[in-house]
Amino acid sequence: MTNINTFCRSIHCVEGSMEKGSTLPVGITQLRGVIAILQWWSFNVLVIIMNKWIFQKLDFKFPLTVSTVHFICSTIGAHIAIKVLNVKPLIEVDPQDRLRRILPMSFVFCVNIVLGNVSLRYIPVSFMQTIKSFTPATTVALQWLVWKKSFDRRVWLSLIPIVGGIVLTSVTELSFNMAGFLAAFFGCVVTSTKTILAESLLHGYNFDSINTVYYMAPYATMILALPALLLEGLGVVSWMDAQESLLAPLLIIFLSGVSAFCLNFSIFYVIHATTAVTFNVAGNMKVAVAIVISWLIFKNPISFMNAIGCTITLLGCTFYGYVRHRLSQQASVKAASTELESVQLLSVVNEERPSRLI
Repeated sequence: MTNINTFCRSIHCVEGSMEKGSTLPVGITQLRGVIAILQWWSFNVLVIIMNKWIFQKLDFKFPLTVSTVHFICSTIGAHIAIKVLNVKPLIEVDPQDRLRRILPMSFVFCVNIVLGNVSLRYIPVSFMQTIKSFTPATTVALQWLVWKKSFDRRVWLSLIPIVGGIVLTSVTELSFNMAGFLAAFFGCVVTSTKTILAESLLHGYNFDSINTVYYMAPYATMILALPALLLEGLGVVSWMDAQESLLAPLLIIFLSGVSAFCLNFSIFYVIHATTAVTFNVAGNMKVAVAIVISWLIFKNPISFMNAIGCTITLLGCTFYGYVRHRLSQQASVKAASTELESVQLLSVVNEERPSRLI
């Protein structure tokens, strides 16, 4: 479920600026931001580590089933959060829009999560997380190729470290697996597609992360449940028969689903407690934390050049976020300046009209 991070960055990060208007003391506001980021990091690392543990240590090689469990837990969790605890008011969606907008987004969302779990089955966390950092490049490329959107030259230049770091990491990965690599790479493409589609399909609905899960998780469960049963059902039964005790393994799988929902819940708080820039930087640092902790636990071999590639990629992502933020600021200033000039011009014209009549 970790890929919803990127989705929330694209359609919610503007919400983070609301803290600027907070009446709380600066120290308390900053403390809230730090706590929000730390719990976001904790749940993100927990989900990744638990999923990898399930695939590697429990030998539960069924990513579709794991994804289905995540969706079921998120469906129940979002319902409790909105309907029972009233953590966030429900955003009403027209029934027709649920089929025309939410269902297609849920399908893409579902494929995205499945590809992430498939990649985790075959490649180390460090490699998977680095490949997923390629998402900014695939997003820009898709918008340029398919949607014919133009970008500032500085955006293209900021992608060079990301692409270079990914290439270096891939060619020096000691545990390289083509299936895992392709799943992670196409996961980036699907994530980018989801981000772009969200701008049009979800236009008019100011979804937060909890409402997003509330509407998409049930559809994702329905989409994935049957394929998981048909493709992995017999394998799951055989795996269960081979276990001496099912209590601990099933508990870990269930807790991974609960943690996946908690991760989405934590995104809601970190967005409201930080600015867009902080959210972007913290997101890239989160990847670094996940890589280090996963290496400490699973001890997957990482060469020096591979570590350099990971570092270049993460620094490139941070630089890309900074460039996009600066360009957005410049565009806002230019728009405000143009509006001010228009108002001043209109004022001058109105002042001149009486003099012409005299």
